[in-house]
Amino acid sequence: MDVSLIHLLASNEVQNFISEHESADETKLALRHKTLFGLPFALIAQQLIGRKKAKEKLPIWFNTNATVFPPSLHLEQCSSQAAAQFKARWLSTLPFKRETFVDLTGGLGVDTYFVSEVFKRGFMLEPNEELLLMAKHNHQLLHAQNITYLSITAEQFLATAMPSADLFYIDPSRRSGTKKVFKLADCIPNVVEQQTKLIAASQYVLIKASPLLDIQQALRELSHVQTVVVLAIDNEVKELLFLQNKHFVGEPAISATDISTHHPTQTDFVFRFSDEKNLFAETSPHQDFLYEPNAAILKAGAFKSVCLYYGLKKLHPNTHLYTSKECVEQFAGRIFKVDFIQPRARDIAHWLPDGKANVITRNYPLTAEELKKKLKLKDGGTKYVIAFSEEKRKTVAIATRIK
Repeated sequence: MDVSLIHLLASNEVQNFISEHESADETKLALRHKTLFGLPFALIAQQLIGRKKAKEKLPIWFNTNATVFPPSLHLEQCSSQAAAQFKARWLSTLPFKRETFVDLTGGLGVDTYFVSEVFKRGFMLEPNEELLLMAKHNHQLLHAQNITYLSITAEQFLATAMPSADLFYIDPSRRSGTKKVFKLADCIPNVVEQQTKLIAASQYVLIKASPLLDIQQALRELSHVQTVVVLAIDNEVKELLFLQNKHFVGEPAISATDISTHHPTQTDFVFRFSDEKNLFAETSPHQDFLYEPNAAILKAGAFKSVCLYYGLKKLHPNTHLYTSKECVEQFAGRIFKVDFIQPRARDIAHWLPDGKANVITRNYPLTAEELKKKLKLKDGGTKYVIAFSEEKRKTVAIATRIK
């Protein structure tokens, strides 16, 4: 796709058609149109699909007239607007000169756009010429002023005499051919191999990684990591961020961060692995309240740290649910009030006459789906069935969520 095609896709007549058929089935439309407005209909269908995906993930792109969308794979791989805005806010709080940054793996340019807002000058690298042109077009619609676009790979850039920058940002591709990968050494570019060059030319390097990555394994492979952010959005872990600082020596802080797209709230829980290892979390049989940490805390592994920070007790060393007599309202996660305990799971149905409940299992012989099927329950309702192991028994609670 060249500039002329992008301009055609951004034209009023094409954009009006897309707006009028936003909810239509693009497959059915394709049966009626092979070409439209002088364009292959496949390109217009691509825009319809892109708008549907962008509505929640990239609302600014969705709400900006004449935005042009790439094939679905690129939209799936890019950062969400919420995640990119978080990175920009976070970087703006760091005590360093924000003159120049380089996005080594620009893609659709979502991170580039938002991070550029806190730097005086940015460079976006993207070897896919079509994708680069789309990103540039969309950035212009969004009034980005300070970005230089380079059609070059990160490897080619790193093989040249690199200019220094205040920050290098890299989101390595987690695809090797048709196979999905997540280990840093398997991604492209290989940031483990390239980190020495990057750190030599910049004070900070920010690496975005898969939420499936083992954090401690990554820390054994990366040097000078000052902070790790486990970033969850609406209680779903989306990214791991590793911030390298060439001047930092020591143990990194781990920040379990959850941001909401429905409310202007952000929860941060910060700890260090050495503290977590040395802590002792007291166990107790269930009390009046049960607590489930948010997804970021669970991924980060702050199982004992969160227990002691909030003054709670664990139900079992391997059960990542917590309990207390009085409610700790500021807890970073879900809070449940125990209505009653039913040691025998088969008797639960008696207490749920509508046959509906939200089922949770932790360190229990059955998964949530298996227990739901066994009890013949349907999803929904206001009650929660929470099955877990305590120190001396397996327990099933019926509870009401209060946060």
